[in-house]
Amino acid sequence: MSQPFFQRLSRRQRGWVAEQLRDETVGGGLLLLAAAIALLWANSPWADSYATLVDLEVGPASVGLNLSLGAWAADGLLSVFFLVVGLELKHELVVGSLSKPSRAAVPIAAALGGMVVPALLFAAVNSTMADGELAGWGIPMATDIAFALAVLAVIGRRLPVALRAFLLTLAVVDDLGAISVIAVFYSTHLELAWLSLAIICFVGYAIAQRRRVRSAWLYVPLALLAWYAMHESGVHATVTGVVLGLLTRVRPDAGEDSPPADRVANRLHPWSAALCVPLFAFFAAGVDLRSIGLGEALSAPVALGIMLGLVIGKPIGVVGTAWLVARFTRATLPRSIHWSDISAVGVLAGIGFTVSLLITELAFPGQPDTVAEAKTAVLAASVVAASLAAIALRLRRR
Repeated sequence: MSQPFFQRLSRRQRGWVAEQLRDETVGGGLLLLAAAIALLWANSPWADSYATLVDLEVGPASVGLNLSLGAWAADGLLSVFFLVVGLELKHELVVGSLSKPSRAAVPIAAALGGMVVPALLFAAVNSTMADGELAGWGIPMATDIAFALAVLAVIGRRLPVALRAFLLTLAVVDDLGAISVIAVFYSTHLELAWLSLAIICFVGYAIAQRRRVRSAWLYVPLALLAWYAMHESGVHATVTGVVLGLLTRVRPDAGEDSPPADRVANRLHPWSAALCVPLFAFFAAGVDLRSIGLGEALSAPVALGIMLGLVIGKPIGVVGTAWLVARFTRATLPRSIHWSDISAVGVLAGIGFTVSLLITELAFPGQPDTVAEAKTAVLAASVVAASLAAIALRLRRR
């Protein structure tokens, strides 16, 4: 018997999804504004002051934290963003759309297909063209939650909530995959002593959660120490956020108004959406196109691989994998969702802004020209994907 995935959500689930969309709409707008300011500043007569600001080092040198503002944005601010992502993923896994295998199979498969196909397209382009760079294969794998949900919330207000839940789940699983790729393939070195200390902090955090400890005086120092240990271990520090999010309790106890995961998410989500992600975009998106030129930047093998991966590979991977799972399992689309809707979501998933920019920095250390080409391609592909998705969603509304 066929079993629809993403059936009508409960009132709690509908309210939770709507809350995410409201937050991300504002965050997505601030994200775009910050990126636009960075691009304008980096290509203005005052471009040197922007570069000086990005490279300005702050922090205690005695413990190795005299990092540039750009590095603080990538390692510190994005850790808050990934903590929110980890909390969202834990919610989905325990009480949300990923808690039942029959409902989780399609969006998980779609997310995996949306990561694998773009990476393969990037590798195919860069392995067959002169001056290709295979190191950037992870760049087109990521979907930007804030940007994508902002477009969906603005353009697709009348679309079924189940479709929005599909995109949210796909994006969260996609981000988990991206952070896993960063941890495994884009870590520069590995210091086992520091990694062990980070694991000890995670174990302490988990024990405190099981014992129902509620004091921030314990959790905040533990989280900061875990972040520092992960940073020193060579694994990218943003992994800390996802791990802590997954270790946070998401089911309320008897007599408890809300579980810790909801309380932490409610407190951090506004900071993540309104400050952390826009500031990262501001420090990461300022590409000086005057020296390389827009045409030259977008014609490079790295740029072509990224654009093909995000604009073409993402929808092919998302829709194709979802269709295969639905075709060969009992999962079916509910009546309110059509395959054209899934196609629009697949195009929307091609917005790879935030995490793609982060992987760009990690993939090409010491290669400023290649970084500029890759960032230009990420920005251009995200704009193209957002525009195509907006057209598809408007046609769907009509």
